[in-house]
Amino acid sequence: MKALILVGGFGTRLRPLTLSVPKPLVDFANKPMILHQIEALKAAGVDEVVLAINYQPEVMLNFIKEYEPKLGIKIVCSQEKEPMGTAGPLALARHILDDGSGDPFFVLNSDVISEYPLTQMLDFHKAKGGECTIMVTKVEEPSKYGVVVLDEATACVQRFVEKPKVFVGNKINAGIYLLNAAVLNRIELRPTSIEKEVFPKIAAENKLFAMVLPGFWMDVGQPRDYNSGLRLYLESLRQNHPDKLATGKHIVGSVLVDESARIGEGCLIGPDVSIGPGCVIEDGVRLSRCTIMKGVRISKHACVTGSIVGWHSTVGQWARLENMTVLGEDVHIQDEVYANGGVVLPHKEIKANILKPEIIM
Repeated sequence: MKALILVGGFGTRLRPLTLSVPKPLVDFANKPMILHQIEALKAAGVDEVVLAINYQPEVMLNFIKEYEPKLGIKIVCSQEKEPMGTAGPLALARHILDDGSGDPFFVLNSDVISEYPLTQMLDFHKAKGGECTIMVTKVEEPSKYGVVVLDEATACVQRFVEKPKVFVGNKINAGIYLLNAAVLNRIELRPTSIEKEVFPKIAAENKLFAMVLPGFWMDVGQPRDYNSGLRLYLESLRQNHPDKLATGKHIVGSVLVDESARIGEGCLIGPDVSIGPGCVIEDGVRLSRCTIMKGVRISKHACVTGSIVGWHSTVGQWARLENMTVLGEDVHIQDEVYANGGVVLPHKEIKANILKPEIIM
């Protein structure tokens, strides 16, 4: 089976992290976002993954070289000369996706995190006999999204309503699709939207079905949602793989710690914290609702809450980061500095307080 991941563009919403690597390679719960998806695809029987890219191809190629042998799955790049939307990349990679086997193929948006019930989706798709199955998820505020209206009895999609003013349903597109090869005949080789141009036509022929996603879902393409996604992911780990979470008298709630990280005495860590490889957390540090990426050092008695600390950064003694502060790669916060919602670009040294949310160039 084949799959295509829409790697997409510049990841501007997740800057400054995406100034160092493309968005799919930003760490989430101690591994690149896209790795969560590729592992789930392999577990569902996929043997070849196409990465549809148009930004920093050389970085993605290095990722493939590193992870292809580790994962035992073929990974190839399909590079766009211009942004092709969400359907154009499928036409561009048609020669790979339509291999004559008759198998359907998966399509995923790269910044979606969930439990990826792909085997269940395969069974659902076969049972419905449609041309395409999309995963939908329930949300509390459907007016912010495009809503998928479906026949609850048959799961057949009837129509799509963009940001409805009145309630028409609470299910939205979760960015995970399973398509028969025949769908490729509907897509021209040009910038195209699969959601706006392809799916409505399939729905009009009653060949589009929607499976309600079990478990959690989050688009982690911007910092606040990234942190919310981490909380949901760790909650899911607690329910399904509690052995992967850290334990100890200094741990509160769900915490993920890489085995190579070192944690000092008298720390209080959690809830909802991820600590990456090679990190050093010194004595008396307080961490909650935050991501600490690879190679970071948090000095004595510092406090980081509701924030993201990028690769190889340092946080000084008694420093305090909060209110969705995001440090890019190799940022150095001096002792006793307070950061309230600062977004700091890579390779900066911060000596003065950041009293209100602002971008530090």
